[in-house]
Amino acid sequence: MFETNVNGRRWSVMAGALLSAAAMLAGCASAPPPKEEPKLVWPAPPLPPRIEFVRSITSEKDLNADTTFSAGLATFLAGEQIPDGRIASPASLAISADGQRLYVADPLQQKLFIFDFAKKELRKIDVGYPTGVTLDDQENIYVVDGVEKGVKVFDRSGKQIRDINDKSMTRPNGIAVDSARDRVYVVDTGNNEAPEQNVKIFDRSGKRIGAIGGARGGDFGQFSYPTFVTLDADGNVLVSDTLNSRVQKFDHDGNFVTAFGRAGSNWGEFDKPKGVALDSFGNVYVVDTGWSNVQIFNPKGEILLFFGGRGPIPGMLKNPSSIAIGRDNTIYVGDYLNHRINVYKLVNTKAEDSFIKPVAPNPTAGKSGAG
Repeated sequence: MFETNVNGRRWSVMAGALLSAAAMLAGCASAPPPKEEPKLVWPAPPLPPRIEFVRSITSEKDLNADTTFSAGLATFLAGEQIPDGRIASPASLAISADGQRLYVADPLQQKLFIFDFAKKELRKIDVGYPTGVTLDDQENIYVVDGVEKGVKVFDRSGKQIRDINDKSMTRPNGIAVDSARDRVYVVDTGNNEAPEQNVKIFDRSGKRIGAIGGARGGDFGQFSYPTFVTLDADGNVLVSDTLNSRVQKFDHDGNFVTAFGRAGSNWGEFDKPKGVALDSFGNVYVVDTGWSNVQIFNPKGEILLFFGGRGPIPGMLKNPSSIAIGRDNTIYVGDYLNHRINVYKLVNTKAEDSFIKPVAPNPTAGKSGAG
């Protein structure tokens, strides 16, 4: 089906060009408009779409020519190898406040990629094994280095300005910065031998000032191989508690607030949740690497929608791990085994759409006859 669409679009473009040339020669009317690109949306029609796939980003070439659905599909059908200069393993993402720079931590390439959409250029920073990336309010870049088991901090130009290290860190991954409270949260995923699997808290100078969680466990406030962390507008801390199949929420002092999700295959259930981010309405997007999708929860933790699904076709996902959402609700998902960033946008959505309206009770329910 998809191959037919691609070939159909190629035929339309070629036919349009021939008709245009004939019209110019004969002085006739111009050719009909080109066929519209197919759109991948969730939920499927006839319901109004909420999430629309926009494009994929793989390398510098995508800064100068959009990888739209049909173009990306043609590349997929032709097959491709991964050169040194393109994304191999998008482990963590961050987007600048103005939406013009996308930061991609790629441990297999041992680089931080910086896609500058305004300048249409790609910059790279060499890092031993980057597993996490985030930005502060000055757009300083905080990169977790899995080899050195610490955090390297760079300014916007790429100059390193400091390190954050702690001898207790065994396997640092996700990272978030609360600039207003001068806090840096680093997820220490740990391992079976590690005394801690928790979120370590530092100030921006690198001094450790606290932690959320401690030894591995399944109670609220404990973690089993946590991976990613993000902050909401109030500074609350959301942590993907990966092997406990849930997301836990804490206040900025580290006190447990709530949790949502559990192991399973139904809506609102997880198989290895990882990347977590919020849109402008406060909805929580959770990347599930096991189910290869992204589930969306409202601020109350109620499931709203999922998008993605396992597959190589542009817009689909294979073991995604990371996510970042711009202030304009453009959504970037690290499609790990497809070696790309998938870009989506939130559409046809208002603040009130985030809340599930209760069904009014039927006053005649349970009654038989007219009484």
